[in-house]
Amino acid sequence: MNNIKITFPDGVVKEFPSGTTGMQIAESISPRLAAVSLGIFVNEKPYDLATPITEDAVVRIVKWESDEGRSIFWHSSAHLMAEAVESIYPGTRFGIGPPIENGWYYDMELPEGVKLVPDDLAAIEAKMAQLAERDVPYNRIAKEYDEAVAYFKAKGDWLKLELLEGLRGQPITFYEQGDFTDLCRGTHVPSTGKIKFAKLLSIAGAYWRGDEKRPMLTRLYGISFPTKKELDEYLKNREEAEKRDHRKLGKELELFMITPKVGGGLPIWLPNGAVVRNQLETFLRRAQQKMGYFQVVTPHIGNLELYKTSGHYPYYKDSQFTPITVDDEQYLLKPMNCPHHHMIYASKPRSYRDLPVRLAEFGTVYRYEQSGELNGLSRVRSFTQDDAHIYMMPEQLLEELKSVIGLTQHVSKTLGFSDFKIRLSFRDPKNKDKYGGNDEQWIQAEKDIKDAADAMGLEYTIAIGEAAFYGPKIDFMLRDALGRSWQLGTVQVDYVMPERFNLEYIGADGAKHRPVIIHRAPFGSFERFISLLIEHYAGNFPTWLAPTQVAVLPITDAQADYAKEISDKLNEFGIRVILDASNEKVNARIRDQEMMKVPVMLIVGAKEQEARTVSLRRHGKGNIGTITLEEAFSTVQAESAIPA
Repeated sequence: MNNIKITFPDGVVKEFPSGTTGMQIAESISPRLAAVSLGIFVNEKPYDLATPITEDAVVRIVKWESDEGRSIFWHSSAHLMAEAVESIYPGTRFGIGPPIENGWYYDMELPEGVKLVPDDLAAIEAKMAQLAERDVPYNRIAKEYDEAVAYFKAKGDWLKLELLEGLRGQPITFYEQGDFTDLCRGTHVPSTGKIKFAKLLSIAGAYWRGDEKRPMLTRLYGISFPTKKELDEYLKNREEAEKRDHRKLGKELELFMITPKVGGGLPIWLPNGAVVRNQLETFLRRAQQKMGYFQVVTPHIGNLELYKTSGHYPYYKDSQFTPITVDDEQYLLKPMNCPHHHMIYASKPRSYRDLPVRLAEFGTVYRYEQSGELNGLSRVRSFTQDDAHIYMMPEQLLEELKSVIGLTQHVSKTLGFSDFKIRLSFRDPKNKDKYGGNDEQWIQAEKDIKDAADAMGLEYTIAIGEAAFYGPKIDFMLRDALGRSWQLGTVQVDYVMPERFNLEYIGADGAKHRPVIIHRAPFGSFERFISLLIEHYAGNFPTWLAPTQVAVLPITDAQADYAKEISDKLNEFGIRVILDASNEKVNARIRDQEMMKVPVMLIVGAKEQEARTVSLRRHGKGNIGTITLEEAFSTVQAESAIPA
C-alpha cells in the first residue's frame, strides 16, 4: 500500500498508509486527542473522522473548543433530535437543520393533528438521551440522484424532494445514525455517544425557505455541550440574557418603539433612546474630526442606475425594496452609502496632494428583510451606519488601514468591549462569480488586509467566502458581558469601485491614476450596536451615555428650593438631570429612579440643605455617603463627559 504525506498545522510532516482515517491520525498522536476529536479538515475541507484520506494533504483536527468543532457537534445534535422527534411522532417530515451561532434548529412538518407545546420538549430530550446511550456511528452514504429522489418519494417527504431539486448534478450524500436517515452533506461527529447533554430551548413557526407564501413549519431550537457543567453555565447565562433582552429593556427604559402602524423593522427612537444614539454619534464625530474626516449628508433614495453602476443592484437585489418609478426614471431606497460618496469624490478633479480624502456620514439605509427575520433593533429594515470612505493613493493604504483599525479598537474598548477577535474575510476563489473585479485586484487587496493586520500585531483567523462583493474585509467579533460573540465593526479594501465609477486623481507625474478605497464602520449600524450595548450593560449605561444622568430628590417640600437650585446648576453644566419632587415618599421615588437605571441620585434633606451637601446614591449600589455640593458637581461633570 502506498504511503501519503500528512502535514500538520505546526508544519510537521508524517507518512501514513493511503486510506488512513482522521480518527487513526488522531489516535497516532494520543488517545486523549482521539477521544475529544470531532472532525478533521483536509486541505481546509471538512471530513468525517471515519473518511479515508488517499492523497497527500494538510490536515487540521478540530475539537469542541473551535468554532468548526462546535458547528459539527451541533449539526450532529440536530440529527439526533430529529431521530427523537421521528420516533415519537412517526411521519414527521424534515426540512433543514443547520448549526447556528448557539446550537441548532430543525424545521419540520409534523403529522396532521400534532402541535408541539413547551411541555413536550422534556419527552424529546429524554428520547435524545436514550438514543445517545446506544452510541451508534454517524455513517455517510453516497447516493445517485435518482436513488435519493426515490427514497424520499417513498416517504412522501416533499421538503427533501424540493431540496433535491436544487442539487441536480451535485454529489448526493445521506447520513444515517440508528434508525434515522437524512439528506445531508455533513460533517458529523463519530457517534451519538458524544452528545449526552442537550437542551431544547424553544418552539417557533418558520415559513419554508423564509417565504411567507410557503407553508408554515415548526422550528425546534436546541443546544448541546460535551459536559453538564458547560450546559448549566449556558442555561444560567441564557436566563440572564432574557433579563437583558434589548426588546424588553428598550420598552421599560423608553428607548425605542416598533409599531405595525409605522411598519415592521422600522424603529422609532424615543427621547431616551435618541440621547444614547446622539451621544454615540458625538463621540465618533469628535474622533473622526481629529483624524481629518469631512462629514457629508446624502439622500435617502437614489437613481437605480447609480446602484447598477456600483453593483449593489443586482448583487443584493433580493435584500432591497422594489424600485420606485418617478417621471419615467427608477429610484431605489438607499441600500448603501458608498455610491453617493463616490459621486462626491468624483464631483471635482483630485490631485495626489489632496489625498487621502476621508468622507464620513451617519447615513440611514434600507434593506428588505422578511418579517420572520426581524428582531428588535438587531435585524431591521431601516438602520443608520457610521459609514466612511477614504480615497487614497495605493502607497498610502497601509497607514490608513492601521489608522482605521486603531479607531475601531478605540471605539470597542471605550464602549466596554475589551474582548474581541479579528477575522479576515476573503473571497472564495472557487466561486468568483459572486465578486466584482479581477484576480490581480483581489490578490492585492487580500495582501493589503493581511499586511495591515500583521503590522498591527493582530491575532486573526481567515474566513474564505465571507468577503464583500467588492473587496476583502477585517471583521471585529466582539464578546459581550455574557460571553456571546457579535460581528460588528468592519474595515474593507476596495479596488473595484474606483474602476466602476472611473475615479481618478492626478499623480505627481501629471498622469491620471486610480485611487484605492477603504470602507469602514466601527459601530456597523447604530441599531444593532445599541441593541448590543443595552444587553451588554443590562441597561445600566455608563453616566456619559445614560439618558438621564442625575436625579435630584428632595425628601420633603421644605427642600424643594434647594433641590431646584442643584438641578438648575447641573442643567447649566449640560448634565441631563431631572428633579423628582413628586408627592410620593422618597423611598418610592428612589425605587422609580432605580427602575429607570439612573446612574446618580442626589438626595437632599434638612441636614443636607443646612450644610449645603447632598447624599450620593448610585444605581445598584445604594447610599455612598454625604459629599459637598462642589464635590457632587465635580464628580458628575467628570463622569458625564464624552470620552476623548
